[in-house]
Amino acid sequence: MPRSDFYPPIDPFQTGTIAVDGLHTVYWEQAGNPRGVPVMFLHGGPGAGASPTHRRFFDPAHYRIVVMDQRGAGRSTPLGETRENTTERLVEDIETLRRHLGIERWHLFGGSWGSTLALSYAQTHPDRCLGLILRGIFLMRKSEIDWFLYSMRILFPEAWAAFAGHIPENERGDLLEAFWKRLDSSDPTVRMAAARVWSIYEGSCSSLLPSPDLIAASGEDRHALGLARIEAHYFRSNRFTPEDKLLRDVDRIRHLPAVIVQGRYDIVCPVISADALHRAWPEADYRIVPDAGHSAMEPGIRAALIQATERFKEYR
Repeated sequence: MPRSDFYPPIDPFQTGTIAVDGLHTVYWEQAGNPRGVPVMFLHGGPGAGASPTHRRFFDPAHYRIVVMDQRGAGRSTPLGETRENTTERLVEDIETLRRHLGIERWHLFGGSWGSTLALSYAQTHPDRCLGLILRGIFLMRKSEIDWFLYSMRILFPEAWAAFAGHIPENERGDLLEAFWKRLDSSDPTVRMAAARVWSIYEGSCSSLLPSPDLIAASGEDRHALGLARIEAHYFRSNRFTPEDKLLRDVDRIRHLPAVIVQGRYDIVCPVISADALHRAWPEADYRIVPDAGHSAMEPGIRAALIQATERFKEYR
């Protein structure tokens, strides 16, 4: 039977930071086999940061597992910093890290915003990619952002009521700007309160079945601040031009092996975006998990992703 569960916990064999400009310092780590096939893990959010669990999608005997906390996220500094924080800068950071580590080509593994960033990097540097494993597709289109801000209440009215309820009724016509005003407040108490509400809203809608652990993790201060500030910043200021750019530029990477894993009941990143990507990229192996939502930790999603990393062992 193909493997479908996490590999045992492992520690990195190397960690470090890179000052990518005069403002941002990016954290990175390597785990697994130093001589193995390189794979770059790209976390979601934007702004969520990576965790030790993310190393466990990969066979540590086969893969050289590279993890980076993106600008403003996780262990990178300054936490929640939005200045000089764009998709183009993140793509440059990934390429800077690749050169720093002496890696010629690598696999990309990314979910949610990580899928967005993986597509953007691969379309910019297709010659540096061995293949892509993508989950919970997000293409940064206005319809997807509006869905997150307003339409998720169709299925999660209680979570949305708590989210929107943080904002006075007369400001709810533009929830993004109302939250941003608070997330960018000079008062740390105001910033943190808004960040926690935003992050818990997303966490509450991220799994098919309620996950108290996921919701609790979403409310943790550092995670919430990085996620909410960076995510709102990207929703406001870092759209693609044209907005379907990632679909238009798929031809640059259609020669690469790819797996798209999507939960049928993903409410944060609905299946329509994964469907659009697969229609543009019919060669990709498209797997809809029938009993899953958004979270990579759900059993069906986790199994499909690990099976994909096992299949990708043939690509070097």
